[in-house]
Amino acid sequence: MAIIKKKKIIYKISKNLRKYLTNHFREQQLTISYHDLMRYDSSIPLYDSKGTDTLWETVFFPQGDMIHIHDSLKYIYALLKADGDLSVIEHLFVDRVDLCIYGNTKPFRVRIVNKINDLFDYFYVKIADASRIYGLELEHMLSPNKINYLVYENTLIEEHIQGIPGDEFIKGHMQGPVNEIRLAKEFVKFNERCLVRLLGDMHSSNFVVEIIPDFDEIHYRIRAIDFDQQSFEGRRAIYMPQYFKQNNPIIILGVKHMEPELELQYQKEERSLIAARLRSKISYNAMMELLQAMKKDEIAPPDNVHELKQELAQLYEDSTFLKCNSMGEIVETSLDFVVKKPIRNKYSFIKNI
Repeated sequence: MAIIKKKKIIYKISKNLRKYLTNHFREQQLTISYHDLMRYDSSIPLYDSKGTDTLWETVFFPQGDMIHIHDSLKYIYALLKADGDLSVIEHLFVDRVDLCIYGNTKPFRVRIVNKINDLFDYFYVKIADASRIYGLELEHMLSPNKINYLVYENTLIEEHIQGIPGDEFIKGHMQGPVNEIRLAKEFVKFNERCLVRLLGDMHSSNFVVEIIPDFDEIHYRIRAIDFDQQSFEGRRAIYMPQYFKQNNPIIILGVKHMEPELELQYQKEERSLIAARLRSKISYNAMMELLQAMKKDEIAPPDNVHELKQELAQLYEDSTFLKCNSMGEIVETSLDFVVKKPIRNKYSFIKNI
């Protein structure tokens, strides 16, 4: 079972990472920052449709600040969704700004509503953390999912990732009709993606499940929504969702439907897809630039780096990991293994439940 024992610290954006963000148009000039939103003067608890406290609070700003804050938030939305075209926000208004009071970084969530049809969307305003930014960028380049985010000084803007929260999916959807084999297959592939790019803490509260209807089937995609634990922890189990007890109802489906040979096939399929993305000329050049910045950054304590390279060397039965001196070097080595080395062939999560 995987348990994170210590609260992760926030790492500032380094000069090298800032250069990468600027080169790839992630760095944008904004008229508002995270700390501006902290100037709210009152708040009320936010309850869901069933009357349950969500542990978010809706915040209210002083009258003198509200117009500027709301206009700035709409401008951010235009940057996220329309490359800064302000005409798209003519019929939009800021319906609500919520603050997460239980999260490590206390993010704000902004709800934007279209006055014409009442459709709404969200985005998040957070304290910029280098670990999280590396996680977002790796997700964007290595997974089937594209991620849109912006950085301004020490403020991070993230678009909302749609899907059913994993814990809600397990509680409310797995009791009904579920394509168990396809869900188990997707979890194996998700588990492999997390391990390859070293994204940790993927228990059911930190991912969402997309339900994708096809003409004769239902498909699933599991998407990470929390990237704070990118390449931070020292234990390899933290990077393998199979070890979080919150995910057991999905893991049990793998036990029910999969032989180790089938699981290995899906692992190989996912690694092949990651390798194909890495070989793309555009992705390859950006990835090399990102890894150069990541290798120079300190985004984890030295003890965690030492522990993780030892555990991965044991997992893959290869001493190459032992030469790594930073989390960035460990990620680079892991990606090299995807392209050059065969998958580990004796490490089935089905055998380790």
